Amino acid sequence: NVTEFAVGPLPRPSSYRPLRFKGGRAVPFAARPMTQLEYELLHRTLAEAMEPLYRLLRDSTGFWYHNCSQRCLTFSDIAPRGLAPGERRSWLVLQRFVEGFFLHPVGLEVLVDHRDPDPRRWAVQRLWYNGQYFSSPQELAERYQRGTLAVARLAEPPSRQLFSSYEPRGRFATGTPTEVHGAKVCEPQGRRYRLRGNQLEYGGWSLAFRLRSSAGLQLFDLRFNGERLAYEVSVQEAVAFYGGHTPAAMQTKYMDAGWGMGSVTYELARGIDCPEAATYLDAHHLYDADGPVRFSSAICVFELPTGVPLRRHYDSDYQGGFHFYAGLEGQALVLRTTSTVYNYDYIWDFLLYPNGVMEAKVHATGFIHATFYTPQGRRYGSRVHSHLLGNLHTHLVHYKVDLDPPGTPRLPPAPCPPCAGGQRVAQLGDPGQGWEMGPPPAPAPARVGPLPVPGDGPDPAPVPRRYHLAVTRHHENEPTSSSIYTQNDPWEPLVSFEGFLRNNETIEDQDLVAWVTVGFLHVPHAEDIPNTATPGNAVGFFLRPFNFFDEDPSVASRSPVIVRPLDPPTFSRLEIQRWTPDSPGPCVAPGPFTYNGTYRQE
Repeated sequence: NVTEFAVGPLPRPSSYRPLRFKGGRAVPFAARPMTQLEYELLHRTLAEAMEPLYRLLRDSTGFWYHNCSQRCLTFSDIAPRGLAPGERRSWLVLQRFVEGFFLHPVGLEVLVDHRDPDPRRWAVQRLWYNGQYFSSPQELAERYQRGTLAVARLAEPPSRQLFSSYEPRGRFATGTPTEVHGAKVCEPQGRRYRLRGNQLEYGGWSLAFRLRSSAGLQLFDLRFNGERLAYEVSVQEAVAFYGGHTPAAMQTKYMDAGWGMGSVTYELARGIDCPEAATYLDAHHLYDADGPVRFSSAICVFELPTGVPLRRHYDSDYQGGFHFYAGLEGQALVLRTTSTVYNYDYIWDFLLYPNGVMEAKVHATGFIHATFYTPQGRRYGSRVHSHLLGNLHTHLVHYKVDLDPPGTPRLPPAPCPPCAGGQRVAQLGDPGQGWEMGPPPAPAPARVGPLPVPGDGPDPAPVPRRYHLAVTRHHENEPTSSSIYTQNDPWEPLVSFEGFLRNNETIEDQDLVAWVTVGFLHVPHAEDIPNTATPGNAVGFFLRPFNFFDEDPSVASRSPVIVRPLDPPTFSRLEIQRWTPDSPGPCVAPGPFTYNGTYRQE
């Protein structure tokens, strides 16, 4: 049985009530997310099944799985776990347990059926080794003993400078220094933002935020100069759909909310993940644990020099001089966290600009999901190392944007989640005033442009991957576009985003929610070793005011510089106007780099 409960009030709960999904459907037991206990039981099942393969694995890889304490193999599992509702069968990819083990498959994949509530009845159903299928470990072992098996023999991994490690190797051709610190972010006159609990203020901006354990960052009660712009802007889901020749690769369709994407928010490294001057906040998650677990420095807030002016103009006199120069330095406030969903690392940002623009952005980095190289696999990716295929895949990220611009008829009040309070406001203004998102939204019908949908695999309904933008009426029983149960039952999802659209409701003069999909195709290449780099692998969208203000609201900033000549055409005397100190002062770095990296139940 799987039941969700709402417990409250916090911080000292005194009551609870069961939650229901749209339509009153119960949660299928096979749809539940994996837990650490189930992984431990999978490990035991696999260790017992691998005993007949000890010689094959030792001779071909120098590592083994059964009865291992050193030079061990490990595994990565893929999902969905089957091909139909109710199944719970996982393909496990065996890998050498070295630094960056994601890039060290040994050519063996094992299908384990673990649906039965009694782990003693779990069983290996099939194996794939170096391009061939086998019905049991015993059959594979017998083929090796008879000498009729095509064996994939792997070279001994080096003890230093392993290709999957971050250890420096090689030299840049120019010889410019890299062993000294590069440019840093500093706050010479202190912070220009205010943080009180989960309430954040910066320039004209104010908002509340939280870190949801399933999907991650949520913004609530987003305001500029006191006016409500959005009730909620939040991450909903991240999916990665793969192709491949091995059984694990061809079945991999990751839906990361099902892996607790919002709960794997490990410690941010000062000066690398965020500037040293940032404010760092802890997060607490109650997810697959007996009590709340504190994740130190899981969120950071900092003001970022964008490196480009917010706006500027040089007014030439076209005779070698100028009438004036004016510019406003570019800065934005960044709210950031990361999700390390096994091999991949997502860097989640919300950026607030002084001119009333908000940007949502995600960078993809970390290790690629790679499989053992076979010649047939080249149809589905690139050979990125001797025995390694980087599998072709698509990243898609879904956001909820519940806009609430003022100046429209008000709807009956509804409760605001962790905001400072307030009422829900209808979201449509006249055509000449409002907010623009991305490209501007099209009129009804609410679907804009289909995204490519793979022809096989789960029904596309559970994953909002078809549309760059979809607009629906707000319903209290449609709070999210996905759930933690979609990953393991995508065929009959408890939350079907397509169902939000197929009810054919009118959206004219209604309280609306925009659902935004951003993403990119990733064709892995040698430069993804050891990790995918962030440049070129970032996507997102902007919320921009469109005739919402009387003028650019950043005119309220006291950071511009205006230069006017006092004696043209000689230009020997200049009037420089600025409203900040003449010099920003020295940037003083804090002490040496430190890092803890632990997250523990308290």
